[in-house]
Amino acid sequence: MKVLLINGSPHAKGSTYTALSAITSELEKGGIDCEIFHIGTEPISGCLACGKCRETGRCFMDDAVNEALDKASFCDGFIFGSPVYYASANGSMISFMDRLFYTHTDYFAYKPAACICAARRGGATATYDQLNKYLGINKMICLPSVYWNMVYGRTAEEVSKDTEGMNIMRAIGKNMVWMLKVLENAKNQGIENPL
Repeated sequence: MKVLLINGSPHAKGSTYTALSAITSELEKGGIDCEIFHIGTEPISGCLACGKCRETGRCFMDDAVNEALDKASFCDGFIFGSPVYYASANGSMISFMDRLFYTHTDYFAYKPAACICAARRGGATATYDQLNKYLGINKMICLPSVYWNMVYGRTAEEVSKDTEGMNIMRAIGKNMVWMLKVLENAKNQGIENPL
């Protein structure tokens, strides 16, 4: 079993990465393979609604979205992480998510997922709500935690000192391990997805 964690921050090893790393530590303890995928700093265009991806299974703009799709096709669970910019996920992450989900909804349906956000101070709940809408419309199983999935701190070091936030991230990892095992057991018992 494998989980793909998407780092939507322009900083490869910043606050969002620090939160995602706390999740990976629990996934690895549970025997789950995982990878943090950084969307990078190259511009990511928004979806142009051209429909070419419906014909080819890939976006005609060959960038981080197609690279993530190649990885997603082999994954059993997902974590999407974004920094908070003006009480919203950053623009690159939103463009990435729009195109990722529009191109291949079948890679995501009925798979467990969680969204996390890293904020210096405010806007985290709005960002958390915004990101979770992608999961709901794509029939994903939204993982619970022990509170809203957010960490606070301007830097990676500050985030690592956010005791409550890091506990929330570790709980996501533990819950992902549990849910993947539940789904595997259901499949072994002949229980199929509803659609």
